[in-house]
Amino acid sequence: MNKLKTLALAITAMISLQAAQAQTADEVVNKHIEALGGKAKLQTLKTVKMTGSVTAQGMEIGLTITISHGVGSRNDISVPGMGESFQIMTPTKGWNMLAFQGQTSPEEVSEDQVMSGQAQLDLQGALLDYKEKGHTVELQGKETVDGAECFKLKITYKNGKSATSYIDAKTYYRVKSVSKRTINGEEMDIETTYSDFRKTPEGFVFPYSQVTPNGPLSFSSIEVNKPVDESIFKVN
Repeated sequence: MNKLKTLALAITAMISLQAAQAQTADEVVNKHIEALGGKAKLQTLKTVKMTGSVTAQGMEIGLTITISHGVGSRNDISVPGMGESFQIMTPTKGWNMLAFQGQTSPEEVSEDQVMSGQAQLDLQGALLDYKEKGHTVELQGKETVDGAECFKLKITYKNGKSATSYIDAKTYYRVKSVSKRTINGEEMDIETTYSDFRKTPEGFVFPYSQVTPNGPLSFSSIEVNKPVDESIFKVN
């Protein structure tokens, strides 16, 4: 009887701990959303066009990222002396046309790459209304990122893919993300850090500097909620 009572108490304690962790995760998520302007504000974000450059192998490469929420994303890449290069992602398909890698026509990406690329189509962020979107979020404690104490949130998307976001415990901005991607048949961790957070005239907060596996990336301008011709997400 005592053993059963002890087991029951242990189960109750475990359930209580899990509930506390879930509540704490939601508290972090809610403060993150507020730091970005609040739920109502983020729900109005429909399009974004980011213009900047990435430095790779000592070369400055022009980059324009255009995203229409839930519709598609397109990266236009300008490498000096090379032809047109772009990457397109939609909810069902994706294409690469990378002239600097010797491609002469667009090539469809794999189904796994399409699944991994869906997060970038959610301009409002996976953490906003994550339960309604079918995602789950788990708080995995704290870690230090570039000297800043951060909450570590594991996000498991509806499609089974996962990523980890590091939320600064003071600003509640996301300062680092780690996602998994299959490259040449091998699963790899893709790490990106974010800094130089600024508010647009419309009141949206974006990181104007990133460090990606391809090199440091900086944006000179970010335009939001401008009309986007959805034909740019199609390949003829």
